[in-house]
Amino acid sequence: MSKAKVLFLCTGNSVRSQMAEAFLRKHGGDRHDVYSAGTEPKGINPYTKMVMEEAGVSLSGQYSKHVKEYMGKIHFAYVITLCDEAEKSCPAIFPGMGQRLNWSFEDPAAIVGSDDEKLAKFREVRARIEQRIKEWLMEQRGE
Repeated sequence: MSKAKVLFLCTGNSVRSQMAEAFLRKHGGDRHDVYSAGTEPKGINPYTKMVMEEAGVSLSGQYSKHVKEYMGKIHFAYVITLCDEAEKSCPAIFPGMGQRLNWSFEDPAAIVGSDDEKLAKFREVRARIEQRIKEWLMEQRGE
């Protein structure tokens, strides 16, 4: 049985989409081939790496990439946008796209404050993304 291909899309491909890619690979990698991209890739945010390592999840092999790397080249069963900006700028007709979903999460990289305040926001968003991934996987199994 072939795995369903899933693309997580965000603006910078630096935080939320990277987290979602890693969590789906961890929790559903047996049933999904997982990718992430951005409409304006910026590189993986250092706080992203830090909070994912805290959670015991590796970003090894992941890097920030533009959505154009995949357009028309891979058929995705799901394209999931993780921010409102990506939802607006994602091509309405994405060649090779199955179902399109929007799970909007606050951008922790936009938080202004101390390192502790920034880390707290990154941890909060990390937890919300992991929970949403788990819920989605249960929905797919009909639980």
